[in-house]
Amino acid sequence: MLRPGFADPVHDAQGVFRAVLDALARPGTIQPIPARLDPPAPLTPELAAIALALTDRDTPVWLDPVLADAPDVAAYLRFHTGAPLTGDPAHAAFALVREPAHCPPLAAFGQGTPAYPDTSTTVILALDRIEDGDGLRLAGSHLRLAGPGIRGTASIALAPMPAGWPEALRQNHAAFPLGIDALLTAPGRVAGLPRSTLVEP
Repeated sequence: MLRPGFADPVHDAQGVFRAVLDALARPGTIQPIPARLDPPAPLTPELAAIALALTDRDTPVWLDPVLADAPDVAAYLRFHTGAPLTGDPAHAAFALVREPAHCPPLAAFGQGTPAYPDTSTTVILALDRIEDGDGLRLAGSHLRLAGPGIRGTASIALAPMPAGWPEALRQNHAAFPLGIDALLTAPGRVAGLPRSTLVEP
């Protein structure tokens, strides 16, 4: 049986959209995300909420292998969003990544073009935890950030940290205005890493 989407599609989608905008406008800050959904496993409520709020029939979506192997996930997204699914991350407007450890290289996703940098992929990852820089003391989990929307520097801790991400994010920033934007989710929260953000060594 198909799982329900938003109880109040207009207001719920607006709430998620505001959380995502705030996360991208203030990189490194953690925003609460109203994700009152029960999507089919292994899709998380946060990935589902962002997909329902941001995608439509004009935004191809790429699913990582664990999501792509779950037919109920594809049916759920098609029914509630109308978004077409693509097997090529370079052609995706949005990419949903349930297993960050197996996230493809950022360069594999759509980077946009000089004339249309906004045609790049937004990569949305499901993490176990996101904390401010002092909240999660795990080796190799911290990113120190600088750039637009950040006063001085900010620090954020991710678990699990996708392999090679600090350097990959620095290369992503170096290509600005091309490159991907990333949304990081954990239970009840979302943070943004737009391409304009510098990950400091």
